[in-house]
Amino acid sequence: MKKYTLSSPVTRSHIDYQADLNSQQYEVVTAGDGPILVVAGAGSGKTRTLTYRVAHLLDRGIPPAGIVLCTFTNKASREMLARVEHLVESNVRQVWGGTFHHLANRLLREHCTQLGYSEGYSILDQEDSRELMAACIAEREKNGPKRLLPRAAVLIEQVSFASNTQTPLDQVILKRAPALVPILDDILAIARAYRKRKQANQAMDFDDLLTNLKELLSEHTQVATEVSERCRHVLVDEYQDTNSLQCDIIDLLAGVHGNLSVVGDDAQSIYGFRGANPGNMLGFQERWPQTQVYKLEINYRSTPQILQVANYSIRHNHNQLEKQLTATRPPGPQPALVLVKDTEMQAAFVAQRIMELAGEGVPLDEIAVLYRAHNHSLQLQVELTRRSIPYIVRSGVRFFEQAHIKDVLAHLRLLENPLDELSWLRVLKLQPGIGRTTAWKIWEQVRQEPKPLDFMIHGYPSEQLPQRGRAGFRRLQQTLAKMSHEEVRGHASLAIQSLLEQGYRKLLPNLYPNSESREEDIEQLAAYSDHYDDLRTFLAELNLLSGFTTEEVLGGTRPEDALVLSTVHQAKGLEWKTVFVMCLNEGFFPHPWALNEADGDEEERRLFYVALTRTMNELYLITPLVADRSGQRRVLMKPSRFLTEIDLDDMLERWNVEES
Repeated sequence: MKKYTLSSPVTRSHIDYQADLNSQQYEVVTAGDGPILVVAGAGSGKTRTLTYRVAHLLDRGIPPAGIVLCTFTNKASREMLARVEHLVESNVRQVWGGTFHHLANRLLREHCTQLGYSEGYSILDQEDSRELMAACIAEREKNGPKRLLPRAAVLIEQVSFASNTQTPLDQVILKRAPALVPILDDILAIARAYRKRKQANQAMDFDDLLTNLKELLSEHTQVATEVSERCRHVLVDEYQDTNSLQCDIIDLLAGVHGNLSVVGDDAQSIYGFRGANPGNMLGFQERWPQTQVYKLEINYRSTPQILQVANYSIRHNHNQLEKQLTATRPPGPQPALVLVKDTEMQAAFVAQRIMELAGEGVPLDEIAVLYRAHNHSLQLQVELTRRSIPYIVRSGVRFFEQAHIKDVLAHLRLLENPLDELSWLRVLKLQPGIGRTTAWKIWEQVRQEPKPLDFMIHGYPSEQLPQRGRAGFRRLQQTLAKMSHEEVRGHASLAIQSLLEQGYRKLLPNLYPNSESREEDIEQLAAYSDHYDDLRTFLAELNLLSGFTTEEVLGGTRPEDALVLSTVHQAKGLEWKTVFVMCLNEGFFPHPWALNEADGDEEERRLFYVALTRTMNELYLITPLVADRSGQRRVLMKPSRFLTEIDLDDMLERWNVEES
């Protein structure tokens, strides 16, 4: 039989790259093949540059399916690819865009059998992982030495850090949690049991997606070559935030062709506590000797006065890729160093100044108050409430971590993976009269069957259950039977509606407060699921999107005209017209815990740099002279080293705040 191959049509965008980009951006966008390192300063148009580079690759004739775009949020990937599609006026859905976990899941779905997994494996979110770890801890407590063991969340954090930094768990415990060293043998045994339980359940947590992908690419040469040949150009956003595991995966993906473009700002690498390693960026040229280095130093966000302070501050870091941000905007007001008596006066100053700015026409949602830790804002929140100034705090319950949403997802997961232990236990315990012990007994029997879901629906005798649990169990059987119908089970929206109609709607008022709003959430989830072709894809995406808020996922908006309170970590990537940075004192910012880490002072200075570069027009740096401590003590505070490192006389305007 003759083989005939269809080639993808080449699309020309007719973009005037030189007119749309500045000279630095143009060099990056039009750079040729090979490894490329882009040092992109704050506010320099990094996203625009990366978007145009993808468009330029398409203009060069690179097929969309040969381009991989790695980002840290699926939202960022969608927005960039939407811009690309607008630029080239073609369908770019074949571009491999998404987070590292998204891309890992996509590749593992194709090749996971090489690692002993089925294609229908489950993905555990954070709560699922904690439950499974808790079960392993309980088993150790029952069968092992009688010792006080840590909670599941504590061990999950250490195991995750070990996976992402590729560090043996015992070394992680020794460095990050030395108090746990006396029970290290128990911890290692629990970690082994946790790993075995996941494999037995055909489930992976988020860390497994990456570790398994690296194993696939490292130890299965034929698969690695095939994947790398498909990924003809690999582009990575926010490269300074990658950990060692992500770094290795990216290098493996680009291993055949070497066409690797990474974009980031080492001066904004602030997630060391999560395992992010700025050394990935600093050492890029050593791993890729043919690297072309480009710098984006033209800043479109801030005034020259603000950039002067930022440039001067970050210069004190020794381990960095040097750059000098230059402003395109005209001069503005001098940044202010605000000296206040104590933290109470600090709160009063911030609140009063915000009211003055609002009176001058600055919208509240264009103002942010940043701090190193959330507890630094307690007095301010009281003061804002007293003055009736609306505000939002950039933190809260994640949409997919809400209990009622997790209930729905547990039902859906059983349709795809009937060996999902955690989903069975969650679904069973929702039924009146069925507690953990009874749920466990049911699961132990169901797991032995060749077709667990069919056995649960048609074969499990409800008479074996306690009397008070039989009615709920029969309703569950009916619900799963309806959801399993061929015309329903492959479509998430139909399956969710079937779940509501078969009994979950009636269960909601007995399970949770605010049942009406929770039902609306589920209805919106069902509508959202219509964007996906099948249930498997929907479930995978939902698990990978579990960090999104309700507004981000369902397209809503945040409250209008509200002041933003945020830690600096959560403010990264955002901008406001006016920014206040509070508690700039030794012991507050830098944080004392961070200073115990190697190069901790440099990461804290990078964090200060991020805070400085969030503002467009006005910047207030506030340092209290006195702070309250426990036991009604008041202690004198030293100004932060990040203030004393700046030329205070030339760069900052001093404001001495006095009580009227």
